[in-house]
Amino acid sequence: MSEIYFSLGSNLGDRKIALEKAIFYVEKHIGKIIKISSIFESEPWGVDYKEKYLNQVLLCQTMLSPESVLNEILKIEKLIGRKKREVKYESRIIDIDILFYDDQCINTKTLIVPHPLLHKRKFVLVPLNEINNKFIHPVFKKSIKQLLDECTDKLLLEKLLIK
Repeated sequence: MSEIYFSLGSNLGDRKIALEKAIFYVEKHIGKIIKISSIFESEPWGVDYKEKYLNQVLLCQTMLSPESVLNEILKIEKLIGRKKREVKYESRIIDIDILFYDDQCINTKTLIVPHPLLHKRKFVLVPLNEINNKFIHPVFKKSIKQLLDECTDKLLLEKLLIK
């Protein structure tokens, strides 16, 4: 069994329902969910639009290969209603990213793991820190707590009281 950390994000429609659907489909199509972070609301990162995101991190166990996991994620996003466009950063009903796949470093045409920007994003590091602050980033050789302490992201992030 492999352990995968996923980041979920939504800033269109009923954002909480989109996260709930993503969790349901990840467990149904990818593997057993071990931990789920709290939900955090954040300002959009890297763009200038007003819709705030709800973000969450999951830890999942799977028998699937990294490429198979990516294929399942793309199907799940489409099932929930995401439309793929050419723009890198845009509003979306759901976004599911693979943050880590065990402690592997993967760099193919279609998949880069660990996620190359996670260390710069508080909306990923804060929920990740909540579920496993001791996990060591396989590239930077630092714990999630250390990466969060060093993160210079200044965007507002608020923990929601719902889970």
